[in-house]
Amino acid sequence: MASLSELELQNLRHLIGGYDTTHCKMKEYAQEATDPKIKQFFEKGAKSAMDNKNQLMKFLQ
Repeated sequence: MASLSELELQNLRHLIGGYDTTHCKMKEYAQEATDPKIKQFFEKGAKSAMDNKNQLMKFLQ
């Protein structure tokens, strides 16, 4: 794999941090939700954010 430029690394850091924050917030919202459909919505959002974060992390390996 080709090396990443400093700008690309900064962009990855920004995106990974954003997905991490989104995951944490969605997980918290899901825990607080009482409506099962709302809870499921936030759980799916949390999983999606974590999946996206993990995909981006692969660029750093």
